[in-house]
Amino acid sequence: MDLKQLSYFTTVVKEGTISGAARKLNLSQPPLSTQMKLLEEEFGCVLFQRGSRKIQLTEAGQLLYERAVTMLELSEVTRKELLDYRNGLTGALRLGVVSSVGCSLLPEWVAAFHKDFPAIRFELFEANTYQLLEQLRSNLIELAIIRTPFHGEGFSCTTLCEEPMLAVGSGMYFSDILSGKDPSSPDGTISLEAVSRLPLIIYRRWEAPLREAFAREGLSLSCFCINDDARTSVNWADAGLGVGIVPASSRPLLRNPRTKVYEISDSGLFTSI
Repeated sequence: MDLKQLSYFTTVVKEGTISGAARKLNLSQPPLSTQMKLLEEEFGCVLFQRGSRKIQLTEAGQLLYERAVTMLELSEVTRKELLDYRNGLTGALRLGVVSSVGCSLLPEWVAAFHKDFPAIRFELFEANTYQLLEQLRSNLIELAIIRTPFHGEGFSCTTLCEEPMLAVGSGMYFSDILSGKDPSSPDGTISLEAVSRLPLIIYRRWEAPLREAFAREGLSLSCFCINDDARTSVNWADAGLGVGIVPASSRPLLRNPRTKVYEISDSGLFTSI
Protein backbone atom coordinates (compact mmCIF):
# COMPACT_ATOMS: atom_id res chain seq x y z
CA MET A 1 0.00 0.00 0.00
CA ASP A 2 1.31 3.44 -0.91
CA LEU A 3 -0.12 6.92 -1.28
CA LYS A 4 -0.58 6.54 -5.03
CA GLN A 5 -2.67 3.40 -4.55
CA LEU A 6 -4.73 5.16 -1.90
CA SER A 7 -5.26 8.09 -4.26
CA TYR A 8 -6.41 5.67 -6.97
CA PHE A 9 -8.76 3.95 -4.51
CA THR A 10 -10.39 7.18 -3.25
CA THR A 11 -10.85 8.36 -6.84
CA VAL A 12 -12.63 5.08 -7.71
CA VAL A 13 -14.92 5.58 -4.72
CA LYS A 14 -15.67 9.20 -5.61
CA GLU A 15 -16.27 8.50 -9.31
CA GLY A 16 -18.34 5.40 -8.61
CA THR A 17 -16.80 3.30 -11.37
CA ILE A 18 -13.32 2.14 -12.32
CA SER A 19 -13.81 3.40 -15.85
CA GLY A 20 -14.81 6.85 -14.59
CA ALA A 21 -11.85 6.92 -12.22
CA ALA A 22 -9.52 5.88 -15.03
CA ARG A 23 -10.68 8.83 -17.12
CA LYS A 24 -10.25 11.15 -14.15
CA LEU A 25 -6.71 9.88 -13.54
CA ASN A 26 -5.78 9.79 -17.25
CA LEU A 27 -5.10 6.06 -16.99
CA SER A 28 -6.33 3.11 -18.98
CA GLN A 29 -8.78 0.90 -17.13
CA PRO A 30 -6.78 -2.38 -16.89
CA PRO A 31 -3.83 -0.94 -14.84
CA LEU A 32 -6.26 0.72 -12.45
CA SER A 33 -8.19 -2.50 -12.00
CA THR A 34 -4.89 -4.25 -11.30
CA GLN A 35 -4.02 -1.75 -8.57
CA MET A 36 -7.39 -2.27 -6.90
CA LYS A 37 -6.89 -6.04 -7.10
CA LEU A 38 -3.46 -5.70 -5.47
CA LEU A 39 -4.97 -3.71 -2.61
CA GLU A 40 -7.58 -6.40 -1.98
CA GLU A 41 -4.93 -9.11 -2.09
CA GLU A 42 -2.73 -7.21 0.35
CA PHE A 43 -5.54 -6.83 2.89
CA GLY A 44 -7.06 -10.21 2.18
CA CYS A 45 -10.59 -8.85 1.88
CA VAL A 46 -13.02 -7.46 -0.69
CA LEU A 47 -13.10 -3.64 -0.69
CA PHE A 48 -16.04 -3.06 -2.99
CA GLN A 49 -18.71 -4.91 -4.94
CA ARG A 50 -18.78 -4.15 -8.64
CA GLY A 51 -22.41 -3.51 -9.57
CA SER A 52 -23.94 -3.00 -12.97
CA ARG A 53 -23.79 0.78 -12.64
CA LYS A 54 -21.75 1.80 -9.58
CA ILE A 55 -19.45 0.11 -7.12
CA GLN A 56 -20.65 -0.48 -3.57
CA LEU A 57 -18.14 -0.28 -0.73
CA THR A 58 -17.97 -3.16 1.73
CA GLU A 59 -17.49 -2.43 5.43
CA ALA A 60 -13.76 -3.02 4.97
CA GLY A 61 -13.78 -0.73 1.95
CA GLN A 62 -15.56 2.01 3.89
CA LEU A 63 -12.99 1.77 6.68
CA LEU A 64 -10.12 1.97 4.21
CA TYR A 65 -11.74 4.91 2.41
CA GLU A 66 -12.09 6.93 5.64
CA ARG A 67 -8.48 6.20 6.61
CA ALA A 68 -7.21 6.88 3.10
CA VAL A 69 -8.89 10.30 2.96
CA THR A 70 -7.25 11.22 6.29
CA MET A 71 -3.81 9.99 5.20
CA LEU A 72 -3.99 11.79 1.86
CA GLU A 73 -5.08 15.03 3.54
CA LEU A 74 -2.21 14.73 6.02
CA SER A 75 0.17 14.10 3.15
CA GLU A 76 -1.03 17.25 1.38
CA VAL A 77 -0.79 19.36 4.55
CA THR A 78 2.76 18.09 5.10
CA ARG A 79 3.68 18.86 1.51
CA LYS A 80 2.37 22.42 1.83
CA GLU A 81 4.14 22.95 5.15
CA LEU A 82 7.45 21.81 3.67
CA LEU A 83 6.96 24.07 0.66
CA ASP A 84 6.21 26.97 3.03
CA TYR A 85 9.36 26.14 4.97
CA ARG A 86 11.40 26.07 1.78
CA ASN A 87 9.95 29.44 0.78
CA GLY A 88 10.57 31.02 4.18
CA LEU A 89 6.98 30.65 5.44
CA THR A 90 5.93 28.80 8.55
CA GLY A 91 2.15 28.59 8.33
CA ALA A 92 -0.29 29.70 11.02
CA LEU A 93 0.25 30.31 14.73
CA ARG A 94 -2.75 29.16 16.78
CA LEU A 95 -2.83 31.74 19.53
CA GLY A 96 -5.22 31.95 22.47
CA VAL A 97 -5.79 35.30 24.18
CA VAL A 98 -7.97 36.68 26.97
CA SER A 99 -10.28 39.54 26.03
CA SER A 100 -8.60 42.24 28.12
CA VAL A 101 -5.32 41.63 26.26
CA GLY A 102 -6.77 40.84 22.84
CA CYS A 103 -8.58 44.19 22.72
CA SER A 104 -5.69 46.29 24.02
CA LEU A 105 -2.08 45.09 24.09
CA LEU A 106 -2.12 42.27 21.54
CA PRO A 107 -2.50 44.34 18.33
CA GLU A 108 0.58 46.37 19.28
CA TRP A 109 2.58 43.25 20.12
CA VAL A 110 1.51 41.47 16.93
CA ALA A 111 2.43 44.52 14.82
CA ALA A 112 6.02 44.34 16.11
CA PHE A 113 6.13 40.56 15.61
CA HIS A 114 4.63 40.83 12.12
CA LYS A 115 7.32 43.31 11.11
CA ASP A 116 10.00 40.67 11.79
CA PHE A 117 7.98 37.66 10.59
CA PRO A 118 5.61 38.96 7.87
CA ALA A 119 4.74 35.53 6.46
CA ILE A 120 3.25 34.08 9.64
CA ARG A 121 -0.55 33.93 9.76
CA PHE A 122 -2.63 33.87 12.91
CA GLU A 123 -5.57 31.85 14.13
CA LEU A 124 -6.90 33.60 17.24
CA PHE A 125 -8.91 31.80 19.91
CA GLU A 126 -10.50 34.27 22.32
CA ALA A 127 -11.72 32.91 25.65
CA ASN A 128 -11.14 33.21 29.37
CA THR A 129 -7.96 32.00 31.07
CA TYR A 130 -9.29 28.61 32.18
CA GLN A 131 -10.80 27.82 28.78
CA LEU A 132 -7.50 28.67 27.09
CA LEU A 133 -5.56 26.46 29.51
CA GLU A 134 -7.85 23.58 28.59
CA GLN A 135 -7.32 24.28 24.87
CA LEU A 136 -3.56 24.16 25.48
CA ARG A 137 -3.91 20.77 27.18
CA SER A 138 -5.94 19.53 24.20
CA ASN A 139 -3.36 20.87 21.69
CA LEU A 140 -6.00 23.04 20.02
CA ILE A 141 -3.72 26.05 20.44
CA GLU A 142 0.05 26.39 20.63
CA LEU A 143 0.38 29.44 22.86
CA ALA A 144 -1.92 31.32 25.22
CA ILE A 145 -1.66 34.89 26.51
CA ILE A 146 -3.54 34.86 29.81
CA ARG A 147 -3.65 36.62 33.18
CA THR A 148 -2.86 35.63 36.71
CA PRO A 149 -4.16 34.18 38.90
CA PHE A 150 -4.10 30.64 37.47
CA HIS A 151 -2.47 27.30 38.21
CA GLY A 152 0.42 26.89 35.75
CA GLU A 153 1.51 23.35 36.63
CA GLY A 154 2.63 21.47 33.53
CA PHE A 155 3.09 24.61 31.43
CA SER A 156 6.11 26.65 30.49
CA CYS A 157 5.21 30.19 31.58
CA THR A 158 6.84 33.53 30.82
CA THR A 159 5.76 36.82 32.42
CA LEU A 160 5.37 39.50 29.74
CA CYS A 161 4.48 42.35 32.09
CA GLU A 162 2.87 43.25 35.38
CA GLU A 163 0.28 45.98 35.75
CA PRO A 164 -1.75 47.58 38.52
CA MET A 165 -5.50 47.40 38.92
CA LEU A 166 -7.72 50.40 38.24
CA ALA A 167 -10.98 51.68 39.66
CA VAL A 168 -13.03 53.17 36.82
CA GLY A 169 -16.44 54.79 36.90
CA SER A 170 -18.54 57.92 36.91
CA GLY A 171 -17.13 60.89 38.80
CA MET A 172 -20.15 60.94 41.11
CA TYR A 173 -18.85 57.83 42.86
CA PHE A 174 -15.47 59.39 43.61
CA SER A 175 -16.35 63.02 44.37
CA ASP A 176 -17.07 62.58 48.08
CA ILE A 177 -14.25 60.20 48.98
CA LEU A 178 -11.43 61.73 46.91
CA SER A 179 -12.09 65.47 47.30
CA GLY A 180 -11.79 66.14 43.59
CA LYS A 181 -8.44 64.47 42.86
CA ASP A 182 -7.48 64.64 39.20
CA PRO A 183 -6.91 61.07 37.87
CA SER A 184 -4.52 62.41 35.22
CA SER A 185 -2.17 63.77 37.89
CA PRO A 186 0.74 61.70 39.34
CA ASP A 187 -1.24 61.09 42.54
CA GLY A 188 -4.32 59.84 40.68
CA THR A 189 -4.69 56.89 43.03
CA ILE A 190 -7.33 55.47 45.31
CA SER A 191 -6.92 53.43 48.47
CA LEU A 192 -8.51 50.07 49.14
CA GLU A 193 -10.39 51.65 52.02
CA ALA A 194 -11.98 54.14 49.60
CA VAL A 195 -12.70 51.39 47.06
CA SER A 196 -14.48 49.36 49.75
CA ARG A 197 -17.14 52.11 49.97
CA LEU A 198 -18.00 51.96 46.26
CA PRO A 199 -20.53 49.81 44.31
CA LEU A 200 -18.03 47.50 42.64
CA ILE A 201 -18.26 45.73 39.30
CA ILE A 202 -15.75 42.90 39.10
CA TYR A 203 -14.68 40.05 36.87
CA ARG A 204 -15.48 36.77 38.67
CA ARG A 205 -11.87 35.49 38.61
CA TRP A 206 -10.85 38.60 40.57
CA GLU A 207 -13.31 38.04 43.39
CA ALA A 208 -10.98 35.84 45.49
CA PRO A 209 -7.81 38.03 45.09
CA LEU A 210 -9.87 41.14 45.90
CA ARG A 211 -11.37 39.55 49.00
CA GLU A 212 -7.85 38.60 50.14
CA ALA A 213 -6.56 42.14 49.54
CA PHE A 214 -9.51 43.64 51.40
CA ALA A 215 -9.11 41.18 54.28
CA ARG A 216 -5.46 42.22 54.72
CA GLU A 217 -6.71 45.74 55.40
CA GLY A 218 -9.59 44.61 57.62
CA LEU A 219 -12.13 45.53 54.96
CA SER A 220 -15.05 43.64 53.43
CA LEU A 221 -15.83 43.34 49.73
CA SER A 222 -19.30 44.33 48.56
CA CYS A 223 -20.09 43.91 44.86
CA PHE A 224 -22.84 45.50 42.79
CA CYS A 225 -22.12 43.13 39.88
CA ILE A 226 -19.94 40.03 39.36
CA ASN A 227 -19.45 38.96 35.74
CA ASP A 228 -17.46 36.64 33.49
CA ASP A 229 -15.72 39.09 31.14
CA ALA A 230 -13.46 42.07 31.86
CA ARG A 231 -15.14 43.92 28.99
CA THR A 232 -18.44 43.73 30.84
CA SER A 233 -16.89 45.49 33.83
CA VAL A 234 -15.66 48.26 31.52
CA ASN A 235 -19.00 48.61 29.73
CA TRP A 236 -21.05 48.75 32.94
CA ALA A 237 -18.67 51.29 34.46
CA ASP A 238 -18.87 53.40 31.29
CA ALA A 239 -22.67 53.32 31.63
CA GLY A 240 -22.42 54.77 35.15
CA LEU A 241 -23.78 51.67 36.88
CA GLY A 242 -20.89 51.33 39.33
CA VAL A 243 -17.11 51.24 39.65
CA GLY A 244 -15.28 48.62 37.64
CA ILE A 245 -12.10 46.98 38.96
CA VAL A 246 -10.04 46.23 35.85
CA PRO A 247 -6.38 45.77 34.77
CA ALA A 248 -4.56 48.90 33.62
CA SER A 249 -4.39 47.63 30.03
CA SER A 250 -8.20 47.70 29.91
CA ARG A 251 -8.16 51.51 29.98
CA PRO A 252 -8.30 51.86 26.14
CA LEU A 253 -11.60 49.96 26.22
CA LEU A 254 -13.31 52.85 28.02
CA ARG A 255 -15.49 54.87 25.66
CA ASN A 256 -17.20 57.38 27.92
CA PRO A 257 -15.02 60.53 28.23
CA ARG A 258 -16.62 61.28 31.60
CA THR A 259 -15.48 57.98 33.12
CA LYS A 260 -12.84 58.61 35.80
CA VAL A 261 -9.80 56.35 36.20
CA TYR A 262 -7.83 55.79 39.42
CA GLU A 263 -4.99 53.38 40.13
CA ILE A 264 -5.55 51.31 43.26
CA SER A 265 -2.69 52.02 45.65
CA ASP A 266 -2.07 48.52 46.96
CA SER A 267 1.26 46.90 46.08
CA GLY A 268 -0.18 43.43 46.56
CA LEU A 269 -3.00 43.96 44.09
CA PHE A 270 -1.69 43.57 40.54
CA THR A 271 -2.01 41.24 37.59
CA SER A 272 0.64 39.56 35.43
CA ILE A 273 0.22 38.74 31.74
